[in-house]
Amino acid sequence: MKLEIKECTLDDLFLLQEFSYKTFYDTFGHMNSPSNMKAYLEKAFNINRLQDELSNSDSLFYFLYTDEELAGYLKLNEYQAQTDIHDPQSIEIERIYVAKEFQGKGLGRTLINKALDVALTRMKLYIWLGVWEKNYKALQFYKNNGFYLIGKHSFFLGEEEQTDFILRKDM
Repeated sequence: MKLEIKECTLDDLFLLQEFSYKTFYDTFGHMNSPSNMKAYLEKAFNINRLQDELSNSDSLFYFLYTDEELAGYLKLNEYQAQTDIHDPQSIEIERIYVAKEFQGKGLGRTLINKALDVALTRMKLYIWLGVWEKNYKALQFYKNNGFYLIGKHSFFLGEEEQTDFILRKDM
């Protein structure tokens, strides 16, 4: 299996949107109402918003390809672009998704390693992320990769307020 990580650019905008919709829906669609899913997808992954995020110098996007097929992606935020905490000594993993058909092959770990490499290169003290309290598979994955609980915050999926646990991994 040949793996390749490529930084996303504005040229990848529509592919990023399509893949974001697919992976988010595949991951959470069965656990949320159709109306809340639709509202969230249209807000979080609309073209203008993604274009702004891709243009933000404090955010980085990476695609992970397996044998030249898009298998996953990673979004990292520094300081002002972070959704919470806003610590210049940290990097947030805002999004980390592996397509269903590629799960269980260690690709999530590959993306975590990329986040760690970026954090080390930028001399950060830690990385952190928010993960839905009901996403048990992800919570176990992060625990297995050295993350620990430091807090929680609200996450709105459409009209529903959900709780995300904030997890941290020290460098």
